[in-house]
Amino acid sequence: MAIAVRQADDQDPGLTDVARRAQQIAGNIARTILGKEDVIRDCVVALLAGGHVIIEDFPGVGKTLLGKALARSVSCRFQRIQFTPDLLPSDVTGVSVFNQKTGEFEFRPGPIFANIVLADEINRSSPKTQASLLECMEERQATIDTVTHPISAPFMVIATQNPIEYEGTYPLPEAQLDRFMMRLRIGYPSPEAEEEILEDQSSHEPLAALDPVLNGSDVLAMQKAVSRVRIVSSLRRYVVDLLTATRTSREVYLGASPRAGLALVRAAKALAVLRGRDFVAPQDLKDLAVRVLAHRIILSSEARVHGRSEVAVVEALLASTPVPGG
Repeated sequence: MAIAVRQADDQDPGLTDVARRAQQIAGNIARTILGKEDVIRDCVVALLAGGHVIIEDFPGVGKTLLGKALARSVSCRFQRIQFTPDLLPSDVTGVSVFNQKTGEFEFRPGPIFANIVLADEINRSSPKTQASLLECMEERQATIDTVTHPISAPFMVIATQNPIEYEGTYPLPEAQLDRFMMRLRIGYPSPEAEEEILEDQSSHEPLAALDPVLNGSDVLAMQKAVSRVRIVSSLRRYVVDLLTATRTSREVYLGASPRAGLALVRAAKALAVLRGRDFVAPQDLKDLAVRVLAHRIILSSEARVHGRSEVAVVEALLASTPVPGG
């Protein structure tokens, strides 16, 4: 997979290296996820922007494979949590155990204390267990028995879920969804890609040949470089206008939060780097707005009666919100 990297005359050499490394990650993932360049790009964008992603789609389209391929591409601590109805919050965050020899309680960290965490089928666990991720995802820490334990950077949660109409699922609350930078959908592959999948992956494990292309320290350096990308005041105002549009639309009951604006700006900075720039352009924001905002709004009852979707509403708001400079 090739990510377009066009170096401008004033491009930061450090950002050029970030774009090259991001292309290596995307190419690695594309060896297992065929024909889904946009989805792979967005996963890499979230990694560079320090955000979390939730992948929602039907069973069997490669949600878990995508998460594992991204984790395999980075040499750092990886944990997978299989969310089930009987999973407890302590199974995620850890538990304090009494040591009879020392006479003290010892904390045994759960799988959330990793750099990349795959939360597989997150909406099959109870809301109580889902809520155990709230503090971890937002504050990069977990509080157990009044003691706060930090989670080492980099930290990224890649969650997968089946559509909520599937039996045995619990819808994620709005506060939980708001922690995810982007919601992605993979969709079915094209006939050509599916034929290639049948040829290449029917006789061997698709992840077996994947080797890491960078480590956790590289990811931290890349995230720091991305934060230096510039965004002018007119585009910051454009983001505010988009957020305001979601809050004032008759089709929206609950609009996007300020956290959504921060996520959109950080993601746009990462996308700008992948496109060879050290500044955000309006198209960067427009290309990411649906993935960043759609899962953060709640539609009005009137919009739902008319069969409107969150994606369609955000697309309409994008079309009606003036872009700086035309």
